Amino acid sequence: MLVEINPQNPEPRKIRRAVDALERGEVIAYPTDTCYGFGCDLLNKKAVELLYKIKGMKPTQQLSFICRDLGDVARYAVLNDHEYRIMKQYLPGPYCFILDSTREVPRLIQSPRKHVGVRIPKHEIALALVRELGRPIISSTACRPDSPPYVDAGEINIDFKGLGLVIDGGPGGETPTTVVDLTEKRARVVRLGAGDPAPFE
Repeated sequence: MLVEINPQNPEPRKIRRAVDALERGEVIAYPTDTCYGFGCDLLNKKAVELLYKIKGMKPTQQLSFICRDLGDVARYAVLNDHEYRIMKQYLPGPYCFILDSTREVPRLIQSPRKHVGVRIPKHEIALALVRELGRPIISSTACRPDSPPYVDAGEINIDFKGLGLVIDGGPGGETPTTVVDLTEKRARVVRLGAGDPAPFE
């Protein structure tokens, strides 16, 4: 089901409709400040498994999640002063930061080393969703494995079976986030993307 939502001023009733789908354990597609993403409720194991199935991902591939603010991040990831300063400077923005996870993170999305990827996108629809849901949304780029991201919500709606709802917020980007690992003393760029990697190199 395709639902158009204003990307600058998301309509509350439409956001509520998308959150209702998340709370039912469905997977949705939604726009972010980089690409369209697939999302589901962080705490719903069956929904996370469904996301893997819809996208055709291997269970070993890690997922990140969308937070509404740094307070939300601190509940699920270990934030020391150094990490906090970096994230405060670069978020919201086109970065995914890998951090040590807290016990609040479900095992299903933790890496074997108990790390987790977190994002705060600079996009009103994505932020409205996590605010209304009241907890993070699991996130993965809307694409097939080893293929470029989809930029058109209508095509996502047609090509990916099993989605509960697809939010059309206009054309999506073609470049995913820059991924930065902050779990060691020195920051390390893991994936080049939309965010400028220079500050971390």
